[in-house]
Amino acid sequence: MKADLHLHTTRSDGELSPAELVDMAAQSGLEIISVTDHDTIAGLDEALKAAADEGIRLIPGIEITVSFRRSFFTGSLHVLTYFGRNLLEERDFRESLERTVSGGRGPALVKSRVEAINREFGPHGREPLLERPLEVEEVSELAENISRRHFAMALSRNHGLSREEVSSLIGNDSPAYIPSGIELEVLAEFLGGWPVVPVLAHPAAGSFPGESHYREVLPPLSTVERLLPEFLDAGLLGLEVYYPGHTPEHTGYLLGLADRLGLVVTGGSDFHDDVQRPLMPAGSVGDTSAFLELMEGMVPG
Repeated sequence: MKADLHLHTTRSDGELSPAELVDMAAQSGLEIISVTDHDTIAGLDEALKAAADEGIRLIPGIEITVSFRRSFFTGSLHVLTYFGRNLLEERDFRESLERTVSGGRGPALVKSRVEAINREFGPHGREPLLERPLEVEEVSELAENISRRHFAMALSRNHGLSREEVSSLIGNDSPAYIPSGIELEVLAEFLGGWPVVPVLAHPAAGSFPGESHYREVLPPLSTVERLLPEFLDAGLLGLEVYYPGHTPEHTGYLLGLADRLGLVVTGGSDFHDDVQRPLMPAGSVGDTSAFLELMEGMVPG
């Protein structure tokens, strides 16, 4: 099946509305898609209606951010979590999911990050790079659900910083960096309570050689593997193997790793826009049949 199981809309940090995204996917020849906005399911109702109109199958999903503060890694990893449409009709599920992800993002985190950036890099900061302080509104007005990408947009557009300068302000090594996301233990509690399929997103993207929009500030594969046993204990069931930020060598390695660990395989474009993170050609995502069978068996609908 021609599938893309990792897509973002304007409800997080994508550039298309849920309906526009579904229309583009259908026009591109995709047969199965999943909307996986960051830490929100706000776009799923609109996307499901559009998918029904377009005659395309949509698997509901969400990309949950998990934060780590370890001696060897401070930052965030992501878990693509898929579930059946029937769960969206359950008030308890929606409320449980909202409680789970609400601690990882929101206005308080945005405010703390802005304050940290100004403290370190503002006109009177330890390393002045900004001619004027960054304002909370510059970031918060860009979307309902703020991600690091929105900080990058505000800093480059409004403050004229280069890509390298932006990275120095918001990268994992920045003294101003505050990781978003929830503790893995919080996610594990949620996963244990509902029939969902959690998949570790883009595990090797941080090891992509050279420049890549997909690499961003993700850790190398070696770090991800070091944390993988904890994800398995939390209930992880799959790996996102087919991904535009993975080299062919990464893809082959991850296929073997998934096989050894008994994990299902998924793939997706991580679509955000037509330029930096476009849709992959229909059919370029490899065999995800085991994942689809698992979805049918665990979460019908």
